[in-house]
Amino acid sequence: MLGFISRVFGDNPEKEIKSIQPLVERINGLESAASRLSDLELRDKTTELRGRFLAGESLDELLPDAFAVVREAARRTIGQRHYDVQLMGGIALHQGKIAEMRTGEGKTLVSTLPAYLNALAGKGVHVVTVNDYLAKRDRDWVGPIHEFLGLSVGAIQHDMDFRARREAYASDITYGTNNELGFDYLRDNMVWTAAEMVQRGLSFAVVDEIDNILVDEARTPLIISGQAEESTDQYVLFARVVPRLREEEDFTIDEKHRAISLTEEGTSRVERAVGVNNLYDPDNYEMAHYLDQALKAQLIYKRDRDYVVNDGEVVIVDEFTGRLMPGRRYGEGLHQAIEAKEGVRVQRENVTLATITFQNYFRMYEKLGGMTGTAMTERDEFRKIYNLEVVPIPTNRPMIRVDQADVIYKSEAGKFRAVVDEIKELHATGQPVLVGTISIEKSEELSGLLQREGIDHEVLNAKQHEREAGIIVQAGRPGAVTIATNMAGRGVDILLGGNPVGLAEAMVRRKFKAAEEEPPPEAVAAIEQEARELCERDHVKVVELGGLHIIGTERHEARRIDNQLRGRAGRQGDPGSSRFYISLEDDLMRRFGGERISGLMDKLGLDEDVPLEHGLVSKSIENAQQKVEAYNFDMRKHVVEYDDVMNKQREVIYADRRAVLGEDTLREMLLDWVDREVEALVTAYAGGRDDERDPSSIA
Repeated sequence: MLGFISRVFGDNPEKEIKSIQPLVERINGLESAASRLSDLELRDKTTELRGRFLAGESLDELLPDAFAVVREAARRTIGQRHYDVQLMGGIALHQGKIAEMRTGEGKTLVSTLPAYLNALAGKGVHVVTVNDYLAKRDRDWVGPIHEFLGLSVGAIQHDMDFRARREAYASDITYGTNNELGFDYLRDNMVWTAAEMVQRGLSFAVVDEIDNILVDEARTPLIISGQAEESTDQYVLFARVVPRLREEEDFTIDEKHRAISLTEEGTSRVERAVGVNNLYDPDNYEMAHYLDQALKAQLIYKRDRDYVVNDGEVVIVDEFTGRLMPGRRYGEGLHQAIEAKEGVRVQRENVTLATITFQNYFRMYEKLGGMTGTAMTERDEFRKIYNLEVVPIPTNRPMIRVDQADVIYKSEAGKFRAVVDEIKELHATGQPVLVGTISIEKSEELSGLLQREGIDHEVLNAKQHEREAGIIVQAGRPGAVTIATNMAGRGVDILLGGNPVGLAEAMVRRKFKAAEEEPPPEAVAAIEQEARELCERDHVKVVELGGLHIIGTERHEARRIDNQLRGRAGRQGDPGSSRFYISLEDDLMRRFGGERISGLMDKLGLDEDVPLEHGLVSKSIENAQQKVEAYNFDMRKHVVEYDDVMNKQREVIYADRRAVLGEDTLREMLLDWVDREVEALVTAYAGGRDDERDPSSIA
């Protein structure tokens, strides 16, 4: 019935693709004419298209010509031609939708199509990435396409000064991270003069990895703060008290909701330790707050999973990508409580000067489009919160990856032994393996096990975006074993047999590392040719072995993150395989429904080294993930509803502030405010009277 309704009323991916197909055919029909143009004539097409836009034609009407121009420019500048499915993705983005495109389908190249088309309007286009490295890489890689066509291209980097930042925003197309764009928006609304502002409005944005930015990080507020004068001694006091408390006797933990409750005995123990009669007396309300944060810091937040300690500082680990987030701090005193727990210097708390969530920042754009390999599982959220539809774009070549059934073990130790055995077996054949873990701690534990077996491998804990990209791009080489925390390396495709460009660079560095002068060009060319030939031979070898094999060492609480890990294999019709290993001691299983499976394993008499493969396993895991996804969606929905109230106030204040900055004199504005206030007062006190006497004559 639901299928019938969706077919009739349009919630049907095939219907979306069919509606896009005629446009693709029109673009293909223009390809031959575009290929006959000289470079100068092709560049002049930009002037022609802008003229047509100013003459009244809509961007929708210009789309076929604009996309044909970009496709030809891409072929001439970077040697890549957009596939038909990439044109479909570009059309969906221009229409303000999310294009779900699997790994290896060339999303970066897809973004050039709507970016160029919308830049013709002259309002500026933002292409949003998840880190500075990708923003610079994408600008350098596809920027030449736009520059060839006469458009200016900029990239925002964290360490840019005001002049460079303003210049980048003045470009027709600007690459930058969600953090930098959001913080620049807040800073622009704190300046003293209009000349200090860097952005020029929020017209159109293409958001890469849109699920990561608008779902995973949706509740993360961007905060500009100043330091408060508050003492931090209490954090240290409670960091000493909490470890003395005993579970069950003094407190209980609800793992499902990550909540801790003190028992009466526990409350009394804390009161004696800190020297107060009643912890919850109004006079002691601050102490209750310090205790709450100390309990969370000690019992819920784990080192090397939620955060790391680097050079005496507590640095948050992004739970979805496994990347470090320097400069970010937990709010409401939690960061200070963790600092006290770890024995590092407790920094003073901050006062918020300006804040906005990613949800509300990106909803301010006049038009928003997004790309990702995994969006369908969250399409209800995208529709309800952002009014964005998800369009699943077909793959350019058939997907032939084999996703094997999950296997479950009684203990984590048994699970890791099985993982190591499979890696050892595949490594011996030369088949490359990518292993996904959910924390830095688990990565290092698995790395230690592999070292004991003498298996060479790389561990990516995402300390350097550029280094991680360089390693992950070579994860498809024969015999490569790569351990990645969650989706470390997103934005980089894994080529079977290896990436010849990266391999050539490494070979040049190795050969000429002792030489102080630049290596001779002919030597570099010879090495590049050698790398290409080597990668081609290795590609054939890896394909014969079955492609890249993905091993997941734990299920994430969101199905989408598991799908992202799987999606590293099977790009562009490549072979590949995946399997998840699970134990009853994993967080997800412990929190949701592991008891039923544990009972079944006990009945069957399975020991910790014997796995269970059963439909019940997959069903239980999927049910658990759906419960967590629904809970997290509910949380994000409440946050956006709450923030909407603040957002209305923010919009009013910021609009008035911008109006003030844009005026040479405030006389007209102040008189207008006075008129409105007088009118409101007259309406309030004289409303409904029949007389129309001159107000000056009323006593």
